[in-house]
Amino acid sequence: MTHYELVASNKQKSAVIMVLFVAFIVFAAYVMAVGFQYDLSIVGIALIISGIISFSSYWYSDKIILGISGAHEANRQQHFDFYTVAENLAFSKHLPKPKLYVIEDSAPNAFATGRDPEHAVVCCTTGLLQKLNRAELEGVIAHELSHIQNYDIRLMSIVTILVGLIALLSDFILRSSFRGKRDNKEGGQLQAILLIAGIVMALLSPLIAKIIQLAISRRREFLADSSAVSFTKNPEGLAKALEKIAADHEPLEAANNATAHLYIANPLKNTKGHLFAGLFSTHPPVEERIKALRGM
Repeated sequence: MTHYELVASNKQKSAVIMVLFVAFIVFAAYVMAVGFQYDLSIVGIALIISGIISFSSYWYSDKIILGISGAHEANRQQHFDFYTVAENLAFSKHLPKPKLYVIEDSAPNAFATGRDPEHAVVCCTTGLLQKLNRAELEGVIAHELSHIQNYDIRLMSIVTILVGLIALLSDFILRSSFRGKRDNKEGGQLQAILLIAGIVMALLSPLIAKIIQLAISRRREFLADSSAVSFTKNPEGLAKALEKIAADHEPLEAANNATAHLYIANPLKNTKGHLFAGLFSTHPPVEERIKALRGM
């Protein structure tokens, strides 16, 4: 499969998943409203409030993520290769040069974040800058710039908002239901079934939403790998970088479950051997990514 075919395929699949994701949230909200006998307008208000909270987090997502990660701004003299590689690649693709940040950690990894190319950030660990040569670093930076160029940073921010929205809505409905009056005993078996369905949906919908988020994240990693090759014309550089990152078994201390999906490779190093590792993984297997790169 050519680069352009892979890009088109990934964009199409991501669009389908996003449509299904929004449809799932609407369906979940409806089932919870009917099950708990809420007026649909109340659930609508809850969705709006949850949305405002979530979108506020989205607007400041880059600052929040950099703060959580303990990152500081890169210095051109101290991080010369990082700085010049990012400048050259951004210039070659007519992208604004993103802000560059560094995390003081020996585990090799990197991520991109921000709202759009004009407000984008690329962040690398000191371990990555020390352990990769320039060609490998170019592959990693090209991968992160691809996330920016393909608007993956916006897509994943919106997906994160939707996950947070359904989690907030489920929590709101469960808490208010348990605190509310339980004196309506009419409705018989049908209402009992609807109530059970509402409880199940309130409990499971955040988990289902998280699984959808991870599926989109894995799909976008393949797209970014492919797009990175169009930047560098050197698939071997990124393939070797991924091999080095995968071979390093040190977990990244600054990462957590909320930010793991942002990185070029899973920074937590704790999914192997789990029964549902593939389902709950933030990234596709590195072996598959390397195979795809070397097959280009």
